Amino acid sequence: MPKWPDLSLWADGIKQGNRAHLGRAISLIESSLENDNLLAEQLFERLGKPENPSFRIGITGVPGAGKSTFIEQLGLFITQNLEQKIAVLAIDPSSPISGGSILGDKTRMNDLARDPLAFIRPSPSGGSLGGVAKRTLETIRLCEFAGYNYIFIETVGIGQSEAVVKKLSDLLLLLLITGAGDQLQGIKRGIMELADLILINKADGENLLAAKRAVSETNQAVRLLTESESGWNCKVSHCSSMSQKDMERVWIQIKDYFQFIQSVGWFEKNRIHQSHFWLYTHLEERLKRDLMGWISTRTEAKSLLNSDSAIEEPFVLSRKLYAEYKGRTD
Repeated sequence: MPKWPDLSLWADGIKQGNRAHLGRAISLIESSLENDNLLAEQLFERLGKPENPSFRIGITGVPGAGKSTFIEQLGLFITQNLEQKIAVLAIDPSSPISGGSILGDKTRMNDLARDPLAFIRPSPSGGSLGGVAKRTLETIRLCEFAGYNYIFIETVGIGQSEAVVKKLSDLLLLLLITGAGDQLQGIKRGIMELADLILINKADGENLLAAKRAVSETNQAVRLLTESESGWNCKVSHCSSMSQKDMERVWIQIKDYFQFIQSVGWFEKNRIHQSHFWLYTHLEERLKRDLMGWISTRTEAKSLLNSDSAIEEPFVLSRKLYAEYKGRTD
């Protein structure tokens, strides 16, 4: 017989900021086992609602933009100067063999990992599209229960396909660099259109002048994009993760953004939109799992799906199978 965890003890521990209980709870919700999924649901029922919802900051960018170093330095600025708790959810590419994280961002944030006010959790993307993991939203919620004031969601780093992170964050920050092929790579409708703040990173030394030119060019491109739903105008600037002065300036921009969306009511409205999006996402996931489970019990369907020879037109066959599924009696 499996030994079931004491969920009440876990819930109390998470609310008290116990890292061990938080880590175990995240592992539980990341599990694909049905029993673990049921336990995770029970855990959330015991937790209720967080007393103080956090500010969620999604951070994405092209590979090599320095996301991990940027997050570490901004995180240290927040913990050391503002004495606020931060959580970093670093989404890593998954190994096609083991399914685990390939990179392990925690190893690249050594100073922040030792900070008692910081919590870093690398999670494999698990093949999920959009640059985030399958249970990132639930992980965010657990970190809110644990009292983390600011939660950074660092995406895999694959560019414009990472739009899903916008559905998880209050602020989307896009990091770009100069000298990586096209000076304005990625500037088309997509991730650029969703960004609230754009930073040209690694703006120091001989690269500072090029970074300033990139800011000017990016600003021109941003003016051509559709206005955001909140009414906020995307801000573009340059920074160096090695400069505490730059980190302070970035923090002021972040604070200005949050003050703006709260003053116009977008903070609450956006959270509601996001909740609806994830509700439908989870419903689709459950329906798909149920449908595929039903198909796997049908001998004829299994033989068709596992056949090495050509099968009936997939579009037509899918309709027939779905019609049979809707009319099932089991």
